[in-house]
Amino acid sequence: MSRIGKSPVHLPAGVTVSVDDANVVKVKGPLGELTQKVDPDIKVSVEGATVTVSRPTDQPRHRSMHGLYRALINNMVVGVSDGFTIKQEFIGVGYRVEVTGQIVTMALGYSHDIQLELPKEVKGEAEPVKKGQNPVLVLKSYDKQLLGTVAAKIRSLRRPEPYKGKGIKFVGEQLRRKAGKSASAK
Repeated sequence: MSRIGKSPVHLPAGVTVSVDDANVVKVKGPLGELTQKVDPDIKVSVEGATVTVSRPTDQPRHRSMHGLYRALINNMVVGVSDGFTIKQEFIGVGYRVEVTGQIVTMALGYSHDIQLELPKEVKGEAEPVKKGQNPVLVLKSYDKQLLGTVAAKIRSLRRPEPYKGKGIKFVGEQLRRKAGKSASAK
C-alpha cells in the first residue's frame, strides 16, 4: 500500500467534503470552495470527519494515483481551512515591489516597471521595507496549485543569477553560487 494513500484525511471543524456520482470531490470551508475530478478507478469515501482514498489493484498506475489523489484532497482541506502562504524576496539594487488591489507592480532593473494582475483567489501584499533589508512579496491563497503557479510566474520574471544572487527568490531558498573569474598571477 502507498504510505501516503492509505493514511486518512482528517477534516477540521467547518470543512465539508462531498463526492458525487462522476467522482468529483468538492471541499467547502471558511476560506472558500475547491473541486477536483478524481480518476474513476480510485474510490473516495467520506465517513464522519475523515476522508479515505482506496484503489482497486496494485498496478503501478493505480498505486501512483492513490497517493496523488490523497495528497490533492489533503491540500484542498488544508487550503480551505488554514490557507497557504508564499514569500518571495527581491534581491538587487533598485528592486521594488508594490501591491495595489490585485495589481503587483515590480521594478526589476529593466527600463520599465512590470505589472502583473493576480487572480481573484490570490491575495498579495508587500511587507514594509526596513533599512538594509530586501523587499518581500507575500502571496496568500486557499488554492495551493494556483498559488504555486502565480509564484513561479513572478519568479520567472527575474530568476536569481548564480554569481551575485540578484533576482527574485523564495524566502528560505538556498541558491547555488558560483565563483567569478579570478585573475591569474604571472
